[in-house]
Amino acid sequence: MAIRSGAEASAGGESEVETAAGREQRESDSLATPALAEALATVGDRWTLLIVACLLAGARRFGELERELGGIAPNVLSSRLRRLTEQRLVVAEPYSRRPERFVYELTEAGRELAGPLRLLTQWGARQTGGATAVHAACGNPLEAVWYCPTCSEPVADDEAGELDYA
Repeated sequence: MAIRSGAEASAGGESEVETAAGREQRESDSLATPALAEALATVGDRWTLLIVACLLAGARRFGELERELGGIAPNVLSSRLRRLTEQRLVVAEPYSRRPERFVYELTEAGRELAGPLRLLTQWGARQTGGATAVHAACGNPLEAVWYCPTCSEPVADDEAGELDYA
């Protein structure tokens, strides 16, 4: 149970003690599920997705990443690469023993972030008025849709049922 301050309780005219059932209901109504929290803990900081985006084009050395990212401090880049390696999203292959130097490449799990990165890029482009992805055949903007691989059909949002981001 969570204890609320007296000011919070008197302002809302509610009990000072929140019930576990009420908290569980509020959490189940939220998109902030444990799976989303885990994803954000893994790749939700300022530089991590930019590093992944650079590595989607292929393996890079530390200096190449530093130049491509422009503005990232070397200690921050090193820290993010170490964490991505620990999370098995990036593999670091040594190319020099003295001094020890590595080439960094995405693992299969890291390459799976390409889809979410495309969606975030499209969203960012719409917010800033930038160019969005278009279909090469007709020139119209692309949009993401739910797809059922069993039925081999796109699924409308209202047909998707309860979305569980777990």
